Amino acid sequence: MQALEKFNTREAASYLKERHSIPVSPGTMEVWRTYNRGPRYRKVARWVIYARADLDRFATGQIVETTDSIDDSACSCKADEK
Repeated sequence: MQALEKFNTREAASYLKERHSIPVSPGTMEVWRTYNRGPRYRKVARWVIYARADLDRFATGQIVETTDSIDDSACSCKADEK
């Protein structure tokens, strides 16, 4: 069984900034937890633990596709039709 790579709040904020260029502070992550937002975490007694996989999943989930970033062949809309 593979060990889970774990981060505390400060380490998780640093990881998101360095690995995914998401400039977030530990304080912001604490506020997110209050509002049930942000990356998934585990609470063990009074400790908050973030798994690396959950931080990566959160970061990739923040990608928003725009009409300019979508491949034209995948678009079901036709601008030519009136």
